[in-house]
Amino acid sequence: MPVYKAPVEDTLFVLNDVLGIEKYNNLPGFADATSDLVEAIAGEAAKLSEEVLFPLNLSGDQEGCTRHEDGSVTPPKGFKQAYDKYCEGGWLGLAAPEAFGGQGLPYTLHTAVGEYMSSANMALMMYPGLTNGAIAAILVHGSEEQKRTYLPNMIAGTWSGTMNLTEPHCGTDLGLLRTKAVLQPDGTYKISGQKIFISAGEHDMTDNIIHLVLARIEGAPEGTKGISLFIVPKFILDADGRPGRRNGVSCGAIERKMGIHGNATCVVNHDGATGYLIGEENRGLAAMFVMMNEARLGVGLQGLAVSEAAYQSAAHYARERIQGRSLTGPKAPDKKADPIIVHPDVRRTLMQIRAINEAGRAFLLYTALQSDIAHRSPDAAERQKAEDILSIMTPILKGVMTDRGFDNAVQAQQMFGGHGYIEENGMSQYVRDARIAMIYEGANGVQAMDLVGRKLAANGGRAVMAVFKEIGDFCEENRADERLAPFTKAIKKGLNDAQAASMWFMQNAMTKPDNAGAGATDYMHLFGLVVLGYMWGRSVKAAYEKLDAGDSRTDFLNNKLVTARFFMDRLMPETALRRARIETGADSVMALAAEAF
Repeated sequence: MPVYKAPVEDTLFVLNDVLGIEKYNNLPGFADATSDLVEAIAGEAAKLSEEVLFPLNLSGDQEGCTRHEDGSVTPPKGFKQAYDKYCEGGWLGLAAPEAFGGQGLPYTLHTAVGEYMSSANMALMMYPGLTNGAIAAILVHGSEEQKRTYLPNMIAGTWSGTMNLTEPHCGTDLGLLRTKAVLQPDGTYKISGQKIFISAGEHDMTDNIIHLVLARIEGAPEGTKGISLFIVPKFILDADGRPGRRNGVSCGAIERKMGIHGNATCVVNHDGATGYLIGEENRGLAAMFVMMNEARLGVGLQGLAVSEAAYQSAAHYARERIQGRSLTGPKAPDKKADPIIVHPDVRRTLMQIRAINEAGRAFLLYTALQSDIAHRSPDAAERQKAEDILSIMTPILKGVMTDRGFDNAVQAQQMFGGHGYIEENGMSQYVRDARIAMIYEGANGVQAMDLVGRKLAANGGRAVMAVFKEIGDFCEENRADERLAPFTKAIKKGLNDAQAASMWFMQNAMTKPDNAGAGATDYMHLFGLVVLGYMWGRSVKAAYEKLDAGDSRTDFLNNKLVTARFFMDRLMPETALRRARIETGADSVMALAAEAF
C-alpha cells in the first residue's frame, strides 16, 4: 500500500531559510504570517492531508464518479465529507481577500500547503482547485456586484467554480469556438453550446456551481477577438441571492479517462442557459487568462505533488523489499538478501526523483512568491520585475514539473517491479494521475511555444534578461566562497547554455520560425534545469549558513548538500545536450514529407 507524510520540514526550510519570507513583511498579509503561524498552518494542513484526504485516494480512484439518469453526479464515497472538512478549516480562502471572507494570507503559503493536499488526493483537490481560479478571474474582472454576489460563498466553499473553454473541435485554438451568447432584453445572455473536459463540472458537494464560460456574442468578430466570458450558475440566484431554479446547464456525460477518476470530468451542455457577462464584450480571453495562469501554476504544483507522493512510497518499498546482494558484499548478513536500497541503480533512481522534487518545491514557492509581490507590492518597479519573472516562470514550472513529475512517477513505479503494475499497490494510480498534468491547462508543447514564441522576446527580452541577471548575480556574488564554488560553476555553465540558446533563437528564428518550434521543448527544459540548479544553489547557501550558526538540523542540512551535489553531477550537464539539440535547427525535424508519417 502507498504511504504519504507531508514534507513539512522541507517546506519550512524553503520558506524561512531559502526564500526568507520574513523579508516581505511590508506586503499585505505577510506580516500576519509569522513563523509560528506558518508552522502551525503547515502542521494542520499535513494532518488534514495525511488523515482525511490520503485514505480516500486509492478508493476514490477505484470507485470513480457516478452519473445518474437525471444528469446528476455523485463523487466517490467519503469525498463530500472530506471536502466539508477542508472547507470548515478555511483552506479554500487562505489567501483570498478578507473583504469577501478570506484570510488574506500569502498566496505562497496557500501554495505550500496545496502541495500536501494534492499529493494526498489529487482528484479530490481539483474540486476546490478550479474554484480558486474562478475566484481569481472574478476578483480581477468582475463588477463589484458580481464580487459581492459570488465570492463569499465560493471562498467559503459552499459554491464551487469551473472553467468552460474546450469544445469537441477546439482546445488550444480557442478562436474556433462555436458556443453562442444571445443578448436578452434584461441584459443577460442565453448561452448555447457544448463544452468538454470540464473538471468538477457536475457534483453534489456544493450548493451551487459557478461556471465561467467562453462564448461568442451574436455578431462578434471571428477568431479570438470576438470571445467573451460569462458567469453561468448551475442554479439561478433568487432575490435573496440564494440558489433558486435550475439553469439550462447540465452534465451530458462523464468522460472515461486514464486517471483522476475521483474527479467528475464532464461534458457540459449549455441549452439556452442564462449567463452574465464578466468584464468587457469581446475581451473574454483576457479575463479567462487570469484563471488559466492561476491554473497553470496549480498544475505545476500537481506535477510536484504526485512526484513526491510516488517517491515516498518508492523509498519506503526500497528500504523494505529484500532482493539480491549488494555489489560490495552483504549489508544484511542475517537475512537471505539485502534490501534493494543498497543497489546503486536503485539509489540513482531515488536520488534523481528526490533532487528534482526538492529543487521543484523551491521553484514552486519562489514562483508563488513572485505572484504575491506582483499583486501586493506598493513599489511599481518591484511589481514589474515580479510580473516579468512570473511570466517566464509560469510556462516553465507547468511544463518542466509535469514532464518531470510523470517521469518520476514512472521511475517510482519501477522500484516496485511487477508489484508496481498491480493496482492495489497504488503506483499505477500515480502514473495515470500524473499523465494528465502534462496535457491540461495548455499541453506542454504549447507551454514551450508560449515561452519561446511570446515570453522570450516580449518587451525586448526584458523578462528573460531579469531572470538571467538574478541567476548570474547569485553566481558572481558567491563565486569566491570555496564551498559554494562547485555549485555556482555548474549553475553558471548551465546559464551560459541558456543564454547561448536564447541568442540562437534571436538570430535564427525570425527568418525561419520552424527553428523556434523545433527547439521549444528543449529550451523549456534547458531553462528549467537552470532554474532548478539556481534553487539548489540558494538551498546550499542557506544550508551552510545554518550549519555555521549551529543549527540543530544537522542531518537534514547535510542531506541537502549531498542531494545538491548529485543534481549538479548527474542532472545539470543535461543543459549542454539541450543546447546542442536546439542549435541543430528544424531541418531534420521538418525534412520528412507529411505523407510519409
